[in-house]
Amino acid sequence: MSNAQPTAHSNLHAGRRPVGPPSKHQLAVMIWIAVFPTLTVLNLTIGPHLANAGPVLRTFVLATIAVPIVIYGVMPQLHRIRVRLLTRVAA
Repeated sequence: MSNAQPTAHSNLHAGRRPVGPPSKHQLAVMIWIAVFPTLTVLNLTIGPHLANAGPVLRTFVLATIAVPIVIYGVMPQLHRIRVRLLTRVAA
């Protein structure tokens, strides 16, 4: 299974128009949907272990773990969902 993000060409089905990239507003919402739950889960799971760490170290550790999860795990799924939703609405 590929983790590549869908492109405008990956949705050419039966003469449908391809879905373009997300607008800035759509991308902002998608990032928020990806980042907030990821950080919440990380804070609940590893937050207690970082309780005595300073705010800079705590933020560094959380960001180091959260960014790959969001970029390689959550965002590709959100892009696929967006394409499916937009092609379903257009159909």
